Amino acid sequence: MSTEIKAPTFPESIADGTLIAWNKQPNQPCQRDEVIAEIETDKVVLEVVAPADGFLQSISKKEGAIIVSNEVLAIYEEGAIAEQPEATAEKTTAKVTTPAATSKPAEVDTVTNTITTNSLSPAARKMAVEQGINPETIQGTGKSGRVTKEDVVNHSKNLASTTTEKTAIQNVDSSQQSNLQGLESIAMGRHSKRVPMSRLRATVAERLVQAQNSAAMLTTFNEVNMQPIMKLREKYKDAFAKQHDVKLGFMSFFIKACSEALKSHPEVNASIESNDIVYHDYQDIGVAVSSKRGLVVPVLRNTETKSLASIEKEVRQFSEKARDGKLSIDDMTGGTFTVSNGGVFGSLLSTPILNPPQSAILGMHKIQERVVVVDGKMEILPMMYLALSYDHRLLDGKEAVTFLVKIKDLLEDPTRIILQV
Repeated sequence: MSTEIKAPTFPESIADGTLIAWNKQPNQPCQRDEVIAEIETDKVVLEVVAPADGFLQSISKKEGAIIVSNEVLAIYEEGAIAEQPEATAEKTTAKVTTPAATSKPAEVDTVTNTITTNSLSPAARKMAVEQGINPETIQGTGKSGRVTKEDVVNHSKNLASTTTEKTAIQNVDSSQQSNLQGLESIAMGRHSKRVPMSRLRATVAERLVQAQNSAAMLTTFNEVNMQPIMKLREKYKDAFAKQHDVKLGFMSFFIKACSEALKSHPEVNASIESNDIVYHDYQDIGVAVSSKRGLVVPVLRNTETKSLASIEKEVRQFSEKARDGKLSIDDMTGGTFTVSNGGVFGSLLSTPILNPPQSAILGMHKIQERVVVVDGKMEILPMMYLALSYDHRLLDGKEAVTFLVKIKDLLEDPTRIILQV
């Protein structure tokens, strides 16, 4: 029975997507719920799965095509596996009946010009095709040996280095080392390559420029003594991990501190829509996470009601989903405030950019020991700079500064977070 394979129904916030990969080609056997195609949108990669055991009869959209919601992508035949043409029957049988094969050459489909191998990520597959590299020669470092984009880049560099060395040796042999200056020129060859920007990267770039152009953005700074939290973590980290099966990190303290500060400063938790100010009686805090595809901001809902343990578990789950590319659109929709931690990469100070339509974003940074004057005496303390970028159309300097000071006070006396005072 033939059926149409259609693109998923996109949410209202997504107009279209890009077909980035066909994981199966016509006449290749497919199992029910197996991923046969991937569509990249502005926020996530959507998977198209096989409706039943069978095979693709024909493909109507090539890789790179722009896809809209519910558009027909291919014709799928349920039931028996398609018969291969006689000219390739022997070759196909050898592939199917040799489960112990350790190496087989990649095939290139002349219609879609893509390598038909399932061990590559979509981005890696596309790059391998563009550079003419056989994926079977690439050592995968991803999950279950999956070849990633970085693996293809490293493999390409190694090939270029090997080729340069061979050329240099040949030139030395032929000229009897009479032109060392020319040899150095070969060894220091300069190369450039052009790759298309992913939809997610393009969308992030557009939103960041939009935030700077549409909001009166300003940043205020403060610093916080992290010693009280560090001592608390050191004292209870083992018991916390044993009780809740998750490590006690810094992020949960910052999110709870932000939640308490947002309660006393509702204007920071508000947003501008047209000529109106929308106030929210809940705190949905987004946590900026860096992934291989770019910057994503999953949202923790109702953080004002959550414990430190539940926040740590959610942050860990979001980090794992971002790493594996499994974040859904619902995970990243909404949010009334955002926390960004550049300190994990070593940033000492920065000015975070607003996440529209939110009115403020908190930037965390690296913990650095500094000499600080306390009660007239100099002490060496672990200090962190905090940065609050805010929309001056909605927040005046007084509200922004007092909000940041509230967060500082809560973090320097973490008992107040638990007591909510």
